[in-house]
Amino acid sequence: MYFLGFTWNPADTLFKIGVIQIKYYNLLWIIAFALGWYLMKKIFLKEKKSLEQLDSLFIYTVLATMLGARLGHVFFYDWPYYQNHLLEILLPIRESADSQLFGFINGYEFTGFTGLASHGAAIGIIIGMYLYTRKFPEFKILWILDRIVIPVSIGAFCVRLGNFFNSEINGKPVEKSFALATRFIRDSDDMPAYKALSITKEKTVNAAYNLIEKDPRYAEFLEAIPYRHPAQLYEGFCYIFVFAILYYLYWKTDKKDKLGYLFGLFLVLLWTVRFFVEYVKKSQGGFEESLGLLSTGQWLSIPFILVGFYYMFRPISGASKK
Repeated sequence: MYFLGFTWNPADTLFKIGVIQIKYYNLLWIIAFALGWYLMKKIFLKEKKSLEQLDSLFIYTVLATMLGARLGHVFFYDWPYYQNHLLEILLPIRESADSQLFGFINGYEFTGFTGLASHGAAIGIIIGMYLYTRKFPEFKILWILDRIVIPVSIGAFCVRLGNFFNSEINGKPVEKSFALATRFIRDSDDMPAYKALSITKEKTVNAAYNLIEKDPRYAEFLEAIPYRHPAQLYEGFCYIFVFAILYYLYWKTDKKDKLGYLFGLFLVLLWTVRFFVEYVKKSQGGFEESLGLLSTGQWLSIPFILVGFYYMFRPISGASKK
């Protein structure tokens, strides 16, 4: 790996136990939730809230995030496929004619949970927090949302780093001379797995991709893979700044006392980042072809930004109790 045009070709799986695969992407999701629990614990202790209520909040958040992200991907980006593969919506499997699941279920392979949409996750978290406050009515939903956006913003960085390890959600082509130009050998459009296997005649995907990267016999195929913007890193590192701003405002100012302000600021900052990064990100599909002008991700970001401005500047004042 080297700058001024570098090649990115990591295996997406950290290790395997039988048919179960632990991928970098899944690991980074776990790290995101662990960081979220730690940060919310600090907040709950500061504000003298019950840690038993925090445990319930954690469960609500995990379920709401994963269900929302999954259903968001299904309905926003890939419904034409999933309407004919309903079993795959909530199960970590995918139809594959040559595969066998658990050694006896033909026609499927274990994939882990792939295909998650951040807009769906955001909607899921909001709904989850509403349901949480129904169970614990002593909490106001905006009080919860003002605080949970702090760990969510750093979690968003972890997710985008996971996308980078997966060589997914890559950017548009760019010149090799660009400082961060990245050649994603495992890009699903530039060099899909089936093509790599066909070219090299290898039996495993990792072996095939490694040959394409390092064996001079496949130099022409390597050179045909374009350099792209590492859009995941642009987005992810911007989310670190979103986290830093929210963290500072919560701990060092009285902005947390205006119900909805930190939640609104989070919506404006995070989805504005997403909106502009979309300009250098290759299409992720969805309904953009029917609407035109903007990408699916941009269209979905606009309502969140508008809602965020509303909560930032609505005429309300006074300290929040819960």
